[in-house]
Formats: sequence, C-alpha cells, structure tokens
Amino acid sequence: MKKNCVDIISLGCSKNLVDSEKLMHQLQEKGYTVTHDAERPNGEIAVINTCGFIGDAKEESINMILDFCQAKANGKLNKLYVMGCLSERYMQELQLEIPEVDKFYGKFNWKELLNDLGQAPTNDNIHRVQTTPKHYAYLKISEGCSRSCAYCAIPIMTGKHKSRPIEEILDEVRLLVSQGVKELQVIAQELTYYGVDLYGQQRLAELVEKISDIPGVEWIRLHYAYPAHFPMDLLRVMRERPNVCKYLDIALQHISNHMLERMHRFVTKEETMQLIEKLRSEVPGIHIRTTLMVGFPGETEEDFAELQEFVRWAKFDRMGAFAYSSEDGTYSGDKYEDDIPQEVKDARQSKIMRIQQGISATVQEAKVGKVMKVIIDRKEGDYYIGRTEFDSPEVDPEVLIPVAEGRLCKGNFYQVRITSADDFDLYATRVKQ
Repeated sequence: MKKNCVDIISLGCSKNLVDSEKLMHQLQEKGYTVTHDAERPNGEIAVINTCGFIGDAKEESINMILDFCQAKANGKLNKLYVMGCLSERYMQELQLEIPEVDKFYGKFNWKELLNDLGQAPTNDNIHRVQTTPKHYAYLKISEGCSRSCAYCAIPIMTGKHKSRPIEEILDEVRLLVSQGVKELQVIAQELTYYGVDLYGQQRLAELVEKISDIPGVEWIRLHYAYPAHFPMDLLRVMRERPNVCKYLDIALQHISNHMLERMHRFVTKEETMQLIEKLRSEVPGIHIRTTLMVGFPGETEEDFAELQEFVRWAKFDRMGAFAYSSEDGTYSGDKYEDDIPQEVKDARQSKIMRIQQGISATVQEAKVGKVMKVIIDRKEGDYYIGRTEFDSPEVDPEVLIPVAEGRLCKGNFYQVRITSADDFDLYATRVKQ
C-alpha cells in the first residue's frame, strides 16, 4: 500500500472520465500520486467513479465497490470513496447497504473529497490529467438533459441541461492544444440543446465554429445529438470547416410513430427521415452514427418490422442497438408494463444488428481504393492502428496499417490508401509523400 497514492477507477461513459481527469488534477496539485484504472491498484486511497445508467452498468459499479471493500477489509486499502451517477441516484440506499465505504459523493459535489482529505479544492474547471492518448481528448460542453424521454434515467442523475460558458470551453481547448491534443471529441448528454439555458438560444454551431478557429485543432467530432429541434446552422459549419469531422452521433432510438410517441421523443418518423436526408444533402460524405432501442413496452411485431425497414433505408454508417431495460423512477418504469419477454428483446436486437452488419460491410467496401487521412492511435502486433475522421475512438472501426510499411508515430496524421475491408475494419498502406 503506497502512502499518499490515490487510485481512481472510472466506470461508464466519457463524461464520467472527464470528471475523473479533473479530480486527478486537483489531487496531484495537492501532492498526491494518482493512478487511473491501474491493473493492480495499490494506493492507500481508492475513488470509484460510478455509472448508474442501466442495469448492467449499475451491476458493474456495485461489483467494483464490493471488490474494493474486500481489499479494505484485507488491510490493502485505508480509505474508499465513491462518486458519480450511481451514488447520485441511490445515495441513501448505498450508505445503508455498503457502510464499508468511507463516503459517497454524487455527480457534482466530488470536490468535497478534497475537503475530506484535509485539502482545499480550487475553482479550476479546465485543468485535468489526461487519461486518453496525448493526441485526443473528450471535451464536455454541458451537463444534464432537459429532454424527457420516457425510458431515460439521465435527468434523474444529472438534472436539467446546464451549458458551460463559451469562453470557459475555449480556454480549455487552448490548454489542451498546448499539451499536444489535436483531436477533440465534443460530448454532452445532449449537444443540440447547448446554449439555450445560458444564452436563450441554441449556440452549438457558434461554439463549434469558434473551436475550429483555434490553431492546432485538427479534428472536431460531435457526439450525442438529439433529432427534435436540430440546429440546422450546424450543417454549414460541418460543411465549410475542414477540421470539423463529417461525423454526427445522433441517437434516434426508433422510427415508428407509435413507439416514438410512447418514448416521449417529440419527433415523428417523417421528421426523422427528412432530417437524415437533410444531413446527407447539406454535408456530403457525412457519416451518421445512431443508437436504436428494441423491446420498449408495447413494441409490436409491426413496429419492429418498421424499424428493420428503416435501417435498410437509412443505411447508417455506424449503428448500435440495445434492448430496453426498465429503470425505476423513469416514466416508462413507473407507468408501463415491461411486457416484451427478454428472449424476444434479445432476438430483435440480434436481428437488427445482422441487418446493420451487412450495411457496414458495404459502407466499408466502398472505401477500398480511396486515399484517406488517418491518425495513429497505437501499435498492436504487426499493425499500426489508426482512425479516419469518420471513426471515433473505442466505438467505431479502425484502420490497420502493416508495421512493415515503415515507422509511423502515434498521434501523427498520414495519408493511406485503403486496400481491403471486412465488416467493420479497414486495411491500408501508407501513401508516400
């Protein structure tokens, strides 16, 4: 057990990761040695940043807490603290059920941990210890969500949408660039609402444009948009700015009007299809990533057939699907019967992903022979692993370039020619300059 050493464990999404990175900076400034997701944590203090989104994530968080409680009981740990979404949502229950934890913090009051360690936290909202590769970082522009989707527990944990001031975000970008960041994953629970609470109107397009003006920012990629009231002025920015990736992560969830109404999505099938057509006509070459939900209460065979047909029509470049999980405190959890058997949910999920697998193969095959710009993330075996502007880290396809092609540097951009493709990944050779 190392004295004055803190092990941080981050679970869940990239938004949680940003919070962990900012806590790590605060701790380092106070003289602590800090590790993140270490294979063998051996500090005297551990902090678990939890996820409470759906059942599997909650289970993972609980199991992680219990593992560290056991380490504490075995004398391998002095103090155990828990923060994040799970403890924000279930604070009282966790305090009663797991008293071995020294203190639980919520989603927003984690700086109190510094006080409890006898240190004074600062009001610094931009400095952090980067846990991602040096060349890319996640940039959180807001917290919370003011949408009211029937199935979603996020507003329960994060509250209403709260935008960060534009100047504060730009200061953070400048700092990240000074530290070697070239690529920004712009993230929020819901990007498209950005600015409404702070400025009285949507300001996402303006923010992205200002970020793209900062020297050293080579790629900007946008995650988690919402289809209703989409800020169309963003499309001009995506089309005109070469460092704004032609990539949009927009969760659609379903397409049948019956399901969209029950889900409280406040958008129709017709509006959704028009938006997809608009995205592709206004931003030629755009890659759209979406997420769909199957097995929501009341989903009929007709609804699911409509969803399948929609996937075949839309031909999403990137797509994931998950089965509905009833969450207590949500509208659907409280008001709807979870009436779709799990085996039906699983079968529908598998079927929709099989359709997408064929589409993905076609999308990838169309890139063979093209010259594309890639950024190198790492070396793995006989390949350098890179990504195009259409690929977000950890969730999207990668580009594999043989090491035999010559030395490539992590974090650098290269031109490559795509030589072959499988269902998801691409293979390439370097284009000599």
